[in-house]
Amino acid sequence: MRHNIRSARFLLLVMAGVVVGACHSLRAADPQPSSAILQDLLGFRQMGSVLYIAAHPDDENTRLIAYLSRGRGYRTGYLSLTRGDGGQNLIGPELGQELGVIRTQELLAARRIDGGQQFFTRAIDFGFCKDYREAFRLWDRQQVLADVVRVVRQFRPDIMITRFSTEPGGTHGHHTASAILAVEAFKMAGSTNAFPEQLDELKPWQPTRIFWNHFTPQQGRTEAGLTNSADLRIDVGGYNTLLGESYGEIAARSRSMHKTQGFGSVSTRGSAREAFQLLAGQPATNDIMDGVDTTWGRIPGGAEIGGLVDAAIAGLDPQNPSASVPSLLTLRKRLAVLPTDSLITEKRRQLDHIIQKCLGLYVETVIPVAEAVPGETLKMRHSAMTRSAAAGRAVPVRWTAVRYPAGGDEVVVNADLKPNQGVVKESSRAVPENTPLTQPYWLREEGTVGMFRVDDPSLISRPESPPPFPVEFVFDVADQSLVISDEPVQVISDPVRGEIRQRLEVIPPVSLRFPEDLELIAPGSTRSVAVEVTSARAGATGTLQLEAPSGWLVTPATQSFSLSNYNETATFAFTVTAPKYSTTAGILATAQIDGKRYHNQHVEIRHDHIPRQLLEPPARLKALSLDLATRGHQIGYLPGAGDSVAECLQRMGYGVTLLNGADLTLQHLRNFDAVVVGIRAFNTRTDLAPNLPALFAYVEGGGTLIEQYNTTMGLQTTDLAPYDLKLSRDRVTDATAPITLLVPDHPAFTTPNRIVPADFEGWVQERGLYFPGEWDSHFTPLLACHDPGESPKSGGLLVARYGKGYVVYTGLSWFRQLPAGVPGAYRLFANLLSLGK
Repeated sequence: MRHNIRSARFLLLVMAGVVVGACHSLRAADPQPSSAILQDLLGFRQMGSVLYIAAHPDDENTRLIAYLSRGRGYRTGYLSLTRGDGGQNLIGPELGQELGVIRTQELLAARRIDGGQQFFTRAIDFGFCKDYREAFRLWDRQQVLADVVRVVRQFRPDIMITRFSTEPGGTHGHHTASAILAVEAFKMAGSTNAFPEQLDELKPWQPTRIFWNHFTPQQGRTEAGLTNSADLRIDVGGYNTLLGESYGEIAARSRSMHKTQGFGSVSTRGSAREAFQLLAGQPATNDIMDGVDTTWGRIPGGAEIGGLVDAAIAGLDPQNPSASVPSLLTLRKRLAVLPTDSLITEKRRQLDHIIQKCLGLYVETVIPVAEAVPGETLKMRHSAMTRSAAAGRAVPVRWTAVRYPAGGDEVVVNADLKPNQGVVKESSRAVPENTPLTQPYWLREEGTVGMFRVDDPSLISRPESPPPFPVEFVFDVADQSLVISDEPVQVISDPVRGEIRQRLEVIPPVSLRFPEDLELIAPGSTRSVAVEVTSARAGATGTLQLEAPSGWLVTPATQSFSLSNYNETATFAFTVTAPKYSTTAGILATAQIDGKRYHNQHVEIRHDHIPRQLLEPPARLKALSLDLATRGHQIGYLPGAGDSVAECLQRMGYGVTLLNGADLTLQHLRNFDAVVVGIRAFNTRTDLAPNLPALFAYVEGGGTLIEQYNTTMGLQTTDLAPYDLKLSRDRVTDATAPITLLVPDHPAFTTPNRIVPADFEGWVQERGLYFPGEWDSHFTPLLACHDPGESPKSGGLLVARYGKGYVVYTGLSWFRQLPAGVPGAYRLFANLLSLGK
């Protein structure tokens, strides 16, 4: 599915603390005021580091991260075990892997505000779970633990902090699992016996202590072991004069980046105390860093560097920061002779970035179009400028070369930079034939339900893929060589949004797409399946075929295509015949051009608060050979918070009409055999509650009403049905939980499809959520299920006669099962639509 969601310029809110690296913003240049240079120097002086660990995007304590990074200047990281793939999306239709991509970018946007660094493991957020043991059952526990150990060894924190308790109870199972793994990693990262395969590139590292940063009572949360007189407490609500805002204000802006979660936050000011409970390691009495040397004195030969940094801070002239460059270059020489390790390497990058800021040194690589096919030539316009008028008087700056690490070569420049006068160098280089197509690295290979597959260990823990064609600008600053990383971008002038910058993406010469990514085909029958081929280059010529598993017949075997123009689309029809038995197949579309095979979609994700994201997953159709009977013809669908159930009903053969509040009149509703209300409609729609009398009158006259799940908070009305029912927070998160049919002969289980236990196999992520906990005796609970160790929950599917019709309230997660092509979910939902027919 392609998403053409309106895009707007994303204003990157960068403060201090970002090392020199590839440009990930959509802006040409972020302001670099002298206050930011001073903030960077203060951070460079600090050698302390803290790693915060939790399970998901939005779990992190942004106020504490802002305080530690912006306030104390510590290297501060956030390790989110997952990318939030299993959650829901309040701003668009993306779920699953696409949602994980958005939430990854939301975390990066948050870190750019609060100053932290972002890390991940290979664990997948497979949805809510109540018990950490379920998380360890679906995750590969050893792999996730190895990833946490890897991050500890890479980042080398003095202090580790968990957001959640290691004791289960009252929270998400992923939360508890994150704390358990953090403590295990704390104890293992310093041992040469733990994951020795990592030690070819990393060194063992033992942090000093690990805390649980628990929720305090005033935050309205309860956790096991909340009160402890031995807890260490720190006031993190201070005001930063260099940044002009409090850490609570920074935190609010950071947390508000989690827009898919609906976590827009109001700023806080004034004192704010955080509590820390020791989980392991050396005790602390006054501060989390008790006993930790956070100065350069901890590094052999580093004491002199500490003094030089103090002098640089004292000597910084905000009106002329370039005057500090000579002293910073002296500091750089001292740093160069220190033994190399990951911390010193990061400090060298940080110092280079400070020097770049002081010089006002700006670089960019512009390309005509931000797309390239492997093997094509990139025409690049490299430019550099020292924008500080005094930079030339402070030290000479000579642009010597541009290097291309992917190709292993460089172009010589040898141009002296004069203040505020740009130098341009044109160049052309081929994109290597083996360059991977643009796709988040964790989605390049097929994983499992609980784990991404990442074959390259160097990518594990990274928030996003490295640039496909990196560029390095090389300068001589006085007598030292300074290298600044960059990547090609297309600069677009938009009449409304102004300047837009688009990163280089690597694409195939054509993209493929099934207009429908799921097809229901009766066993033994034939269906015409359409495939779209869109050219990314003029003159794209080749053959197209569908690859289907044994038992499925596709004709013709191949079809030829020839697309003369750029972005031209042609549609081809194949005839697919299903086997004479029920089964599921994945059918892959493949294009062959000049002996090379391509099978990629082109999926763009556009939201205002993150850069545009391109995904190029396999173009695969899920086909169900499904024995499905239906009754009725016309369905009215009232959308809620966003789902694709209406499209799934169309696949079943129904005519579907989308409704709004004005359509909920008895005269209009009589046109439908059934009316379905989308997920969380009672939470999100203001035009539903006033029109319920007409909807209930429709049922009373013989109609069928199906209402899908709603949450307990923010209901527009509690009159969800013509009879009383009360929602609870009951949910069954085990998608394999056994189902008991409480009324096996009910029409919902017999007509027109006989429902059997096999119909509940293959469900994804969960059985359901927010089941009613109480209901009027007119409702009949039809099934029961439960998670391990719990009592049966029977509120997942309630049916009542009302007048001549039926009303159904169901917390089963149809919005996940139907798009996923779960056969039994289709058969059961068809029965619900057929009630009374």
